[in-house]
Amino acid sequence: MSEALETTPALDTIRSAEAPTLRITEIFRSLQGESDHIGWPTVFVRLTGCPLRCVYCDTAYAFTGGERQSLDDILERVAALGTRHVCVTGGEPMAQPACPELLKRLVDAGHAVSLETSGAMDLASVDRRVHVVMDIKTPSSGEVARNRWENLDVLKPSDEIKVVIGTRDDFDWAVGRVEEHMLDRRFAVLFSPVFGDITPTQLAEWILSTGLEIRFQMQLHKLLWGDEPGR
Repeated sequence: MSEALETTPALDTIRSAEAPTLRITEIFRSLQGESDHIGWPTVFVRLTGCPLRCVYCDTAYAFTGGERQSLDDILERVAALGTRHVCVTGGEPMAQPACPELLKRLVDAGHAVSLETSGAMDLASVDRRVHVVMDIKTPSSGEVARNRWENLDVLKPSDEIKVVIGTRDDFDWAVGRVEEHMLDRRFAVLFSPVFGDITPTQLAEWILSTGLEIRFQMQLHKLLWGDEPGR
């Protein structure tokens, strides 16, 4: 009996060391600026790190740094903000192994959870209750080779595909992929302009010329607050 009691602290230490953690850049409350959840007050959990380097990336500050936190601590911080909608984003959140467990625990806690992902990582482990918004990278992003097309067979019909358009060549390429994979018949497909590279009016007119079920999208948070971090 005494031996068992003496080993308990050591076992507790091992369990604590094995508890999953995530490196977090920021947790903040704002309005969702994209997707079908646009406009809803949302808590954003921004994970640190990304294996991609898209030329138009507006969150490069999340590539490095951050603070390592336990899942319990993250859930507590999210709960303190008292908001139903939660968006897990990055960086690339799926680059951290504990991300699927965080998503599951957030849903279990009663949140409406969305995941913003580059689509470069395997999404098979994402809880089916999570709303996935997956990028398809265009040629001008510099990361077109990182598209993991197998993820299309993992996504649910209620999930969304986002394509960021920087040039007319990007647009034509993206339309080709929509037609090739019948994306507009399987998911909501959203095209967004790269600010400063093409105008919203140009993209709107290009979309209308296709006859495809593509949804035009602008980033609400940028219209309200620009590129200010934490907004």
